[in-house]
Amino acid sequence: MEVLKILNPQSVIASLNVDSKKNLFHEISLQATVLYDLNQREVFSALAERESLGPTGMGDGIAIPHARVSKVDSVKGIFARLEKPILFDSVDGIPVDLVFALFAPLGTNGDHLKALARVSRLLRSKNTRHKLRSNQDSSVIYSILTEENEEKAA
Repeated sequence: MEVLKILNPQSVIASLNVDSKKNLFHEISLQATVLYDLNQREVFSALAERESLGPTGMGDGIAIPHARVSKVDSVKGIFARLEKPILFDSVDGIPVDLVFALFAPLGTNGDHLKALARVSRLLRSKNTRHKLRSNQDSSVIYSILTEENEEKAA
């Protein structure tokens, strides 16, 4: 699954100021409401419920919170670069500053898992993480997140 299919330029937040996982989920759910016409309470609850099953902090300052929600017809994403890292119960204990939230339709597995694997591979790249942390322009961040797709298309 290509990042271009789940992320659009408007779904990149270049500098988000939050101080906790709860506040992060609140801001992400607000953005999901604006961008994808999703129910804010449902998104917040779904993210919190998924997180209660086990933290989605992947290590190296990365988190990929994800949830299944109604009213979404395909996997959608929101990327946020945090102004200050927050505690996230990550596997390595490192606070998180790069967050890629994913929303999938209820009752689907395949595309949701493909998107999760793709985003995980992308953010595992030390070079990609460095580029994302070094830029505060949302259009540049969007290009970084989607550049591998442009290379394939060329």
